[in-house]
Amino acid sequence: QVQLVESGGGLVQAGGSLRLSCAASGRAYSTSDMGWFRQAPGKEREFVAAITWIAGRTYYAESVKGRFTISRDNARGTMSLQMNSLRPEDTALYYCAAGPLVSYSSPKYQSWGQGTQVTVSS
Repeated sequence: QVQLVESGGGLVQAGGSLRLSCAASGRAYSTSDMGWFRQAPGKEREFVAAITWIAGRTYYAESVKGRFTISRDNARGTMSLQMNSLRPEDTALYYCAAGPLVSYSSPKYQSWGQGTQVTVSS
């Protein structure tokens, strides 16, 4: 199992930037693929981005491609999501997740953080 703690959320104006961080601990971290998901009120949890532990291959939802960048530092046990050109529709609770295989589907991830709120004002 991997323990995950997110940080870095907040309130920002449209067009602004935020950087989310996910601190991971647990023996399985270094061999886990990682992802970011988000959930807005009244909506289902949706995939945002993911990164593999081998080669650091990245995947993005179409809605964030070109604006968000996912990265990880295995030595430090951290994963980040740099979010630029933020839009009001990016407002959601953002979760980091870890699992054995990268996936666009949230049930494929075994470990989850508690979430960090991102609010983008227009």
